[in-house]
Amino acid sequence: MLVSLQWLRELVSVEPAALVPEHLAERLSIAGFEVEAIEDLAARAAGVVVGHVVQRDPHPNADKLSVCKVDVGAGEPLQIVCGAPNVRQGLHVPVALVGSTLPAVGLTIKPAELRGVASSGMICSLRELGLDDGSDGIAELDQLLTSVPPLGTPVGPLLGLDDQVLELAITANRPDGLSMRGIAREVAALSGGSTTFPAAAPVVAAQTLAAAAADREAIEAGGLFSLTALDGLKVGPSPDWLRQRLERAGVRPINNVVDITNLVMLETGQPLHAFDRDRLGVLTGGTPEPASIGLRQGRPGEAFVALDGQERTLSEEALVVTCAGHPIALAGVMGGLAEAVTEATTAIWLEAAVFAPQAVRRSARSVGLRTEASSRFEKGVPREITLAAADRAVALLQELAGASVAGRWLHQRSPSPQPPLALRRDALHNLLGPVLVEGEAQDLDDARITATLEALGCVLEEDEEGWQVRVPPERAMDLRREVDLIEEVARLVGYDHFAAHLPDPLIPGGLEPAQQLERRLRRSLCAAGLQEIVSLSLVAAAPGRVPLANPLLADYGHLRDNLHQELLQAARRNLQASLGGFWGFEIGRVFPGGGASGEARHGERTLLVGVIAGERRAERWRSSGKPAPPDYFQARGVLQAGLEPLRLPLEDRPLTDAPLLHPGRAAQLLVEGKPAGWFGQLHPAEADALDLPAATYVFQLELEPLLSAGTRRNRWQPSFRAYPTVPASERDLALVVAADTTAADLLAAIRKAGKPLLEQAELIDRYEGAQVEAGRCSQAFRLRYRDSARTLTDEEVEVAHGRVREALERRFGAEQRR
Repeated sequence: MLVSLQWLRELVSVEPAALVPEHLAERLSIAGFEVEAIEDLAARAAGVVVGHVVQRDPHPNADKLSVCKVDVGAGEPLQIVCGAPNVRQGLHVPVALVGSTLPAVGLTIKPAELRGVASSGMICSLRELGLDDGSDGIAELDQLLTSVPPLGTPVGPLLGLDDQVLELAITANRPDGLSMRGIAREVAALSGGSTTFPAAAPVVAAQTLAAAAADREAIEAGGLFSLTALDGLKVGPSPDWLRQRLERAGVRPINNVVDITNLVMLETGQPLHAFDRDRLGVLTGGTPEPASIGLRQGRPGEAFVALDGQERTLSEEALVVTCAGHPIALAGVMGGLAEAVTEATTAIWLEAAVFAPQAVRRSARSVGLRTEASSRFEKGVPREITLAAADRAVALLQELAGASVAGRWLHQRSPSPQPPLALRRDALHNLLGPVLVEGEAQDLDDARITATLEALGCVLEEDEEGWQVRVPPERAMDLRREVDLIEEVARLVGYDHFAAHLPDPLIPGGLEPAQQLERRLRRSLCAAGLQEIVSLSLVAAAPGRVPLANPLLADYGHLRDNLHQELLQAARRNLQASLGGFWGFEIGRVFPGGGASGEARHGERTLLVGVIAGERRAERWRSSGKPAPPDYFQARGVLQAGLEPLRLPLEDRPLTDAPLLHPGRAAQLLVEGKPAGWFGQLHPAEADALDLPAATYVFQLELEPLLSAGTRRNRWQPSFRAYPTVPASERDLALVVAADTTAADLLAAIRKAGKPLLEQAELIDRYEGAQVEAGRCSQAFRLRYRDSARTLTDEEVEVAHGRVREALERRFGAEQRR
């Protein structure tokens, strides 16, 4: 938003010091309207004065150049070589003196010699002064000014280059900042001044717009649609003051009718559009009626030529205004070229409407077009100001274009009055604390509170607890709660004016046990050799994924429902870049889509997912330079080492129904008897499709159950256990059991039967082959027995060992291998 300080001074009554550009920019930036740049228009014409061409001769060595004698009111006339075709004797022109700089074209004027003729200065065009008028010749002051001032007079003020313009960055929650009235209220509230807006224009009486059912639905989605018919217009150039206001706001002047609609948009924030009624009559085959105007979605493949002259193909995302079924405007974005106001226009329909922000945003994105109007509709335009803006435009059209009102037609949704907001005095003081007045802390006085809110356009009624506040329509989108009003008071008074104090009592903060454990887990996984990866949570469309309502890019328009896909792609990219391997993990949220029955079920889960592909870096020294990727058990050991901070026993169960994993090399991971995730080798078909090595392993664990189990009392806190002072006795036990018997089940039975003397049991061998009958396997365990108080005898060890054998024979039908 470009803000002219001259225009702002007409709308705000404050001390002159409050509108010094640098001071105002600082206040606005602190209050939330960041000032990105300050442009002093006077710099465009510094050193440029009024000159008079007293003589013009052709250049002796160039056909297209002229040698001019120019009087600038100081001594002898200057000799200036000029290449403009319209230079001639007797013209009054802007002359840039030697030493001046023209920032619009990046040129510093120096004495020069052109084709052998000396030149001291430069005769300027409007473009060289930053006032592009579309012509190539020099500026003729005799035509631009009603009366030419004395020679040597600075040109800047004569052409409106005596202003300063602030460029503001407007956030999405402050659509009022896209209007001069909104900025004026903000400056008045910051500076303790008052606003003075143009008097309200006479209200044009309206009759009901008879809209079709389909059009009515689209209109009511926005809230209001109106057409005002005006006749007898005389289209021509706008007066200087209007052109200058538009140029300073970055809007190109067109003609008085279009310029008035743009001026009202800049002043009030309400976009307007004018249609040539006679040109619309071509579509209807006669004088167009208001009922012929409609509002609908675009049709696939429908063509539309906008005001910029480009033909665009519409889709169902586009919202169009129609006349007799033909699109005449992209609603809230840009009008059509065929219905535009021209010099021959004598009658118009002035459209003033409110369109749904989402509809305008989709429409603008569908055609790749963003305009001043769409930027305002996308942020939200209050319909309470729409008809007042139309009335303001009608009054200006009557004044500057000689228009007369033929009627107005209106369709709007029934208004829903907003109740006042309660602002409690105690709530404000408790939340903000005291302000510093002459070094002393005291509560903000009521007069300061009411003056601040009233400067924003709020209407306050005092009650016992504080005030009942009615918010102006322009601020209804962001002032919805009591705390919003309190924030406005703090923001406009200035956060630096409030006393700084610490809460009492002071309570130190810290990480919760689950947060501490998660950080330890991340460090442990990195220590085990895995690198932490962070991938985007937005992905491309796929069945079951949750779509975003307003994605920035189509390829990133859905929430991810897994983590392993991006990790596998990262592994592929690393291996294709000639790296030996990729060991990585990610802890992140996933968002599953619909349930089994198809209903919407948008939940969140936090997962720990990892990929181990190829060999670890710098490990070929152990294998004489040959690739040595980990096998299944080595990869499983890497995961186990990474999970060490959890101090949780993980049990592996065979897993055969996971499409992503190798059917014979996959395991379900159980924590405290409950499924917590899985680990396995990537399915050969998946590995081939991704061009990954066969030795690629993937794991996935639900993080929340792990952290919950790992943070139970004394789970991972260090504990002391006395060193043993008596020797242990070890026995090996080789058993022949069914091939589908897991070592975890055997170990659980061994530990239970060997109590209290069994200190440790571990698997040391597993064998399937010719020496064991089919369908059975041999598993060997090493058992350690110890009593903490004395040395065990062989008889005591054998008794305990015998109980273990009997338990295994009874439960699993185990046979001791000889």
